[in-house]
Amino acid sequence: MQWPVTCLVDSKDNLGEGCLWDVATRSLWWLDIARPSRILRFTPETGEHRLWHSDVLLTAIARRTRGGFILGGEDGLYAFDEVTGAISPFAFPEDTKALGNRFNDGACDPQGRFWVGTMMQNIGPHGDDLDINADTGRLYRVGAKGKSALMEQSIGVSNGPCWSPDGKTFYFSDSRNHLTFAYDFDPVDGVIGNRRVLNDSKDYGHPDGATVDADGCLWSARWDAACVLRIDPKGRIDKVIPMPATRPTCVCFGGPKLDVIYVTSSRAHRSAETLKRYPLQGGIFCFAPGISGFEKNHFAG
Repeated sequence: MQWPVTCLVDSKDNLGEGCLWDVATRSLWWLDIARPSRILRFTPETGEHRLWHSDVLLTAIARRTRGGFILGGEDGLYAFDEVTGAISPFAFPEDTKALGNRFNDGACDPQGRFWVGTMMQNIGPHGDDLDINADTGRLYRVGAKGKSALMEQSIGVSNGPCWSPDGKTFYFSDSRNHLTFAYDFDPVDGVIGNRRVLNDSKDYGHPDGATVDADGCLWSARWDAACVLRIDPKGRIDKVIPMPATRPTCVCFGGPKLDVIYVTSSRAHRSAETLKRYPLQGGIFCFAPGISGFEKNHFAG
């Protein structure tokens, strides 16, 4: 079976990430995190495309229940007001400079706590690509008032936090080590346990951003594999959807019925030959997976 993939926006993002569908405004939000970072919004019904520039290197984004957004930044979390464009400090769970790290992907659990991970700094001061040669990353849970707790450590590249439809299983990937984990999740206390490997395939690049569908299957963007995978709750690869970009980075469900998957991608540091073969690399893609998903959870703060 083929899943026709459309380029929704040829945005030519250096490092597109963090896509989310905002049900209230029927718009897609995402980030171009490479320096200088950009926050982007596209409304399919009107074709309106807006962007905001940031002096802070941004890595993750989630809606806030009070309005506005919470952002993962290079060194911590920031609040973003899309009306004024203001980006202000919110919480700093880790001394990233001391550890040589930066923050990366993040998402909110059903109770509105923000889960965000770190990784070895791989983006130089001028956007240059730095090597990742150690598992220095950590995973944090950040509450509505900014209080944080260390939940996991010794991670290569933190990515793809998401939850099963019943909220009892937490999924999280270490991209550097080709691992996607499943944990038991306590929704009341926000505690994870019983870590096990859900999928450790090295046949489809590295697991990057992820989301879950109504059947409880995980959709995983695959860095350096030009595809998105659907992985069932037992860790078996159920579907492989080819992408017109070698480095898909993040996925989310959206559209009026939450039955469209949107995919961000990266074109940074790609060779001229690769860009010729994949001219839409760095764009926003979409396809109809034949099943619906969920709006991403909002931050309670």
